Amino acid sequence: MTKEIILYDYPRSSAAYRVRIALNLKGIHYQQVHVDLINKDHNSDFYLATNPQGLVPSLTIGDQIITQSMAIIEWLDETYPLQPLLPCDPMEKAQLRAQAYTIACDTHPLNNLRVLNYLINDMGHDEDEKMVWYHHWIKLAFAAIETYLCATVQINQANVLDVLLVPQAFNANRFNLDMTPYPNINQRVDWCNQQAAFKQAHPDKGLT
Repeated sequence: MTKEIILYDYPRSSAAYRVRIALNLKGIHYQQVHVDLINKDHNSDFYLATNPQGLVPSLTIGDQIITQSMAIIEWLDETYPLQPLLPCDPMEKAQLRAQAYTIACDTHPLNNLRVLNYLINDMGHDEDEKMVWYHHWIKLAFAAIETYLCATVQINQANVLDVLLVPQAFNANRFNLDMTPYPNINQRVDWCNQQAAFKQAHPDKGLT
């Protein structure tokens, strides 16, 4: 019997966005439960029982729970091998993972909603200072990824970097980052956003 898969989701969470893309690329049927971060649903007793960190996304598979978007994505890739997100060659796999982790580990944790709110509400920074912070960390990541993409032959098959890059580019555009220094990123993101799996995962689609 197939176990029910449920994604605890918030449309504009880039971490949840990347998991939606991965699920769609794998062709996996799943249900969505909306966790409204603005209304602080993530702090409810119900959700904290699902994910003690109070973060989205969380993925339940039957009575099992996986938290952290990269753990979810790597579990999906190992469990559903069709449409692989990582290459077979160990060196190529490590290099691609490194680029994805540039976003997942070095950029997103510094620029997510709770950090930006902390800058304003607890540390007393204004909106302009918050944007300087936000742009600084994305620029560092995008400069490195741009160099990687420039030196790498791109193929028409989505990979784990694409899964993370598209949500990060969405946020960069939402926060008015000048994207002209990153032509390879723009080209890759444009290609991805023409694919059905990425279109269906877009935050503007809301809940499916």
